[in-house]
Amino acid sequence: MFISPAYAQAAGAAAPGGAGALMQFAPLVLIFIVFYFLLIRPQQKKAKEHRALLSNLRRGDRVVTGGGIIGTVTRVIDKDDEISVEIAEGVRVKVLRSTVTAVLSKPEPVSAKGSKAAKEKAEDEAPAETSDDAETSSTEKS
Repeated sequence: MFISPAYAQAAGAAAPGGAGALMQFAPLVLIFIVFYFLLIRPQQKKAKEHRALLSNLRRGDRVVTGGGIIGTVTRVIDKDDEISVEIAEGVRVKVLRSTVTAVLSKPEPVSAKGSKAAKEKAEDEAPAETSDDAETSSTEKS
């Protein structure tokens, strides 16, 4: 009565075909895929790196806490998930391991034979400049 015959025919023709309904969900699927690759996946990767950073904390590491405090790890307490951080000479605070946001520097590992022997070995392994190399480099500069 109030609906024209053209509208009634168009509505009846669209209902049996399922392709129209599938095309309506295509933009939603596309948006989800874009969100996954631009937001979700990088966030998961960053969280995984942060967990690895926290699990590798050792005594002597220089760290930054969530509050912006910079200090050196003096003790790692595994069972309580805490670390002791020295923020000034003789001033130590306990912080939760999860509040560490970055590791600024890691100490060099001490060799088993002692640091003096390791330095001597490093000096021996360093290539020494021979007189021939010195002459060729001085002639190249001129």
